[in-house]
Amino acid sequence: MSLNHPKERTIDYALRNTWQAVARMYNEEAAKYEATMSQGFALLSIDKEDGTPSTYISNRMGMEPTSLTRTLKTLEDKGYIIRKKNPDDGRGVLIYLTEAGRQKRELSKATVLKFNEVLEAHIPVAQLDVFRAVTDQISRLIVEKNIF
Repeated sequence: MSLNHPKERTIDYALRNTWQAVARMYNEEAAKYEATMSQGFALLSIDKEDGTPSTYISNRMGMEPTSLTRTLKTLEDKGYIIRKKNPDDGRGVLIYLTEAGRQKRELSKATVLKFNEVLEAHIPVAQLDVFRAVTDQISRLIVEKNIF
């Protein structure tokens, strides 16, 4: 069996290949603004007003804590975020956007919305609905440990 033929590609190959193309596209766009896709998604995961615990950001992004730590350090060094002690939990830290961070967040948001608009203009709604249903089901099967 040749996995190169579209009907014979494994599902994980199609997901991985597509995600790598999306990540490459986002990183190329982010590079124009001296950023990365991870930095943009981290900014989108931070509440614009109330700050966000770093644990929430890593959970939302599905990112390992060490990778998130590096990303947050870079965002802090660039002046896009600040860290403050969580008043409700002395052990925790809340991440807040600076004004520059809010601007970069809006840029990231516009980029993601543009990607979605282009896909919605080229792919019928019914196909996108099926795509979302399928990816939701795949995620559920994985989360519920119904595969291995």
